[in-house]
Order: sequence, then C-alpha cells, then structure tokens
Amino acid sequence: MSNGTPLGDFLRARREALKPQDVGLPEYGRRRVPGLRREEVALLAGVSSDYYIRLEQGRENSPAAGPGGRGAGVEAGRGVHRPPQPPLPGALPAPARRGEADISPQLLQLMDGWEHQPAFVLGPALDILAGNSLATALHSGFEAFDNLARNVFVDLAGREFYQEWDRAAHSCVAELRAAYGHDPESARIAEVVEELTADSEEFAGLWQLHDVKSKSQEGKHLRHPDVGDLHIGFAAFTVNGAPHQQLVVYQAEPASPTAAAFETLRSPATEPKKAQAPAAKG
Repeated sequence: MSNGTPLGDFLRARREALKPQDVGLPEYGRRRVPGLRREEVALLAGVSSDYYIRLEQGRENSPAAGPGGRGAGVEAGRGVHRPPQPPLPGALPAPARRGEADISPQLLQLMDGWEHQPAFVLGPALDILAGNSLATALHSGFEAFDNLARNVFVDLAGREFYQEWDRAAHSCVAELRAAYGHDPESARIAEVVEELTADSEEFAGLWQLHDVKSKSQEGKHLRHPDVGDLHIGFAAFTVNGAPHQQLVVYQAEPASPTAAAFETLRSPATEPKKAQAPAAKG
C-alpha cells in the first residue's frame, strides 16, 4: 500500500519507467535507482527540484499553483494535463451518472444491420453496453460478455481467446487509466478497478504502472472455441451525443478464413436476435 498521494504515485511510477535516452538525456555509468532522477524530471518540466520532490512526496498536491503554472504539465518529464487518479481503498464511490448506459435506438438499429461485422458499444469502464448478435456469438466462450477487462483478466476463457494476451491486458489497463483520468469521480470505473484488483494480481500490478492509452486501431489475433483462429481489424468511434461511449466494430478481410469463420458464427447467431443492452447490473 502506498503512503503517498495518487499524484505522487503517478509521477514516481512514470519517472521510474523512463530511461535517460527516452527523453534525450545522456547516460553516464550505472544508476543506483531505476529510471530518471528527480532532478532530471524537474529540469525537463521547467520546475525547481524542491518543488518536484514535494509533488512526488505528497507535500504539494496543487500542481496548477506551482512555479510558472507548469506543475500541471509534469508527467515525469512528459506533459499530461491531468494524471489519472486511482480509487482510494475504502472510499465511498460517487453516485453513478444518469443515462451513462443508455444506448440510442438508432445505434442499436445500425448494429443490427451489420450482419457480417461484430459490433458492440463500450462504456468508460469497459462495460459492454450493447452488442449485435455476431458480437455475442464471437464471445460465446465467456461466462458473460459484459465487461472486456473481466473477460481478459478474470474469465478463464480469456487466456485462450486473446492469443496476444499480454498486449490485451496492457491495453485494457491503459484504457481504464485514461478513462479514470478524464472522469476521476466515476463510481463505475472505481468499482471495476476495485473488483479487478481483488480478483487479479496481474491487473493490480499493471494498474500500478500508471500507463495511459486510448483504444488503438491495431489488429487482433483471437481464437474462438468453435471456429478457431481469427485475424481481425477493428475501428472504434466516439458516439455523438454520448461521448463516454465507444462503438467498436470488428472486420475481416474479404474472402479470408476469418470472414468464413464469421459466416459460420453468423448462421445460428442472427436468427431472431437483435442488438440489445445487457440487463442492468444490480
């Protein structure tokens, strides 16, 4: 358990993860500590060493009021506007926002029309807010298709489904970090992080790295229990009118084995089912 502040923990983790050559600094001999020295971070950020040390040690928690107003841009030598704040153990979550899981009927209808592409809507805590029938069939090997992070870290099927599991794991945690940085008062994100920290030591370790990353457009290598290996591309879009939601669409190369596998999954999947949001959580 850290004795510092969320901001100090964030700065320390990012400083220790960087090498001098990552930020254009020369490296002379062996270092007694991992990563950059505090003095080097202060130099790169344009603040005094004493001020940066106070930030990292939790004795200064208002970086916007720092020297020259530049403290808010310190992220171990690389600027960030607001470092994400991890949830405090035992803290009462803020009330969930109304309408966070409301899905536009037009969006549901649009996903229904994509018979050859799995499509689903993600919330900021990586909850599956809605999905079409092919997306449901694609994830049929999981106990529940309700949260991507739980699929990766907790459900045993995740190790087989995500063939590049390490990349999927790092991506999930970095996306949650980014979402928490945008909305540190989110009760749902805090709940998911608390659950995953308790259920997965790997998640807990990655969470402490403080990596921040939005969803990329890289391809995925998946393995379905019924149709085998799948090599897919995907795109993610912010939903107009609901900026906390993302529409994710998986795609297969035309006439590829993955496209044929999608067709195999589609036949039983599309019978009478339509895209819908899962039942509300209790």
